[in-house]
Amino acid sequence: MTDRIKIEDLEVFARHGVFPEENKLGQKFLVSAELFVDTRKAGKSDDLASSVDYGEICRFIDSYMKGHTYKLLERVAEGLAEELLLRTPHLERIRIEVKKPWAPVGLPLKTVAVSVDRGWHTAYIALGSNMGDCKAYLDGAVDALDKLPLAKVVKVSSFYETPPYGVTDQPDFLNACLKLRTLLLPEELLSALHEAEQAAGRERVIHWGPRTLDLDLIFFDDLVWEEDDLCIPHVEMHKRRFVLEPLCEIAPYKRHPMYGKTVREMLEELPGGRDSDK
Repeated sequence: MTDRIKIEDLEVFARHGVFPEENKLGQKFLVSAELFVDTRKAGKSDDLASSVDYGEICRFIDSYMKGHTYKLLERVAEGLAEELLLRTPHLERIRIEVKKPWAPVGLPLKTVAVSVDRGWHTAYIALGSNMGDCKAYLDGAVDALDKLPLAKVVKVSSFYETPPYGVTDQPDFLNACLKLRTLLLPEELLSALHEAEQAAGRERVIHWGPRTLDLDLIFFDDLVWEEDDLCIPHVEMHKRRFVLEPLCEIAPYKRHPMYGKTVREMLEELPGGRDSDK
């Protein structure tokens, strides 16, 4: 998104800093914000409700800065970005810069500043269960993810009963996929998924074995990411009908950032094609 609204060097007197006297006496801070928002509708309608009220943004920044006391500028900038994204309709991304002109470093300087760039992300999660009340486990996982402070479930597929993958000597699975809008970063989201699994009594004993709840991060925006504990897109998602079928229901035209194929195309290329075409 290229449309943006800019606020430059809003002056706020607040009490942030490592030293006790900074927290007690306070000092001047300069806050700049770059708000990424689609201005087309507001530009055509001349309706403030279709855009972001920068006056309200300024008042919130002033209130937030004065209402909190933090040691680090990093914490100030992170908190401002997070709260503004959560509370501001139409705001998709924000750049926040917090400047400290009177930084007590004992040397002449113009200013010290911290900048952060934060925004909403779209993630797709695969859900599976083949132990106990499978539907209850999947419903509980959807509810748990929807209640995360920095996330919101947008869409949930139907539940599909599918044969086990890998280790076949176990009960059939109940599978689904959901679309999640989140401010969490990939590794933070992965930790949240693991916490939801643990809350459901998931035990990692047998690879591809029975489980109360399995949550896999399939896509995160168009990110390609490879670490020891996390690969995005999920490394085998294009081979798995139990992922592609429910995912195709909610995001048929989502394109794999490496293979360039849509979810629908990857599903149709599996042996037997789409179930509806058999």
